[in-house]
Amino acid sequence: MPSGLIFFQFSRSKVERGDFAHFLGLYAPDKLPAGRRLREMMNSLVFGVDGWDNDPREIHLVPEIRRFYSAFHAAWPYWLYFCNLDMDGLKAMTMCCLPDVATMQVDGQTGVAVTVNPIEILGFLKRDFPSMNAICGRAGMFEERIEERTRAVFEYFGLG
Repeated sequence: MPSGLIFFQFSRSKVERGDFAHFLGLYAPDKLPAGRRLREMMNSLVFGVDGWDNDPREIHLVPEIRRFYSAFHAAWPYWLYFCNLDMDGLKAMTMCCLPDVATMQVDGQTGVAVTVNPIEILGFLKRDFPSMNAICGRAGMFEERIEERTRAVFEYFGLG
């Protein structure tokens, strides 16, 4: 597991209430550093929700979690910059924000296969790249580093 990661877990009660105020108190744009300190935060956040461990559904099928992540994303659209791309958390969060996600259980497998229209993923990314680029600008990143992150995001979603 990469070092320097920040794990932020939302409790079930906060998810059900749609409460991410504590997170925004720490990471709202006006709370973020600039320059090198902000560059160091790229790829550093891992999000999770607690309280559904015994629920057999995948998180993108739980209405409360879908509503929470959709509202969280609307309030804080910087996921592509901050979320760690070495883990599946960003994919799960993104699936919660998309209107149509299909799952398929494969006989003999414990997990499920998640399918989504690549056009929907591209639409999500198209809306989020301006927010990512704004943070990159605030971090004082050179164009080649921004392009590198953009490629990494496309590859992460299997679009590269």
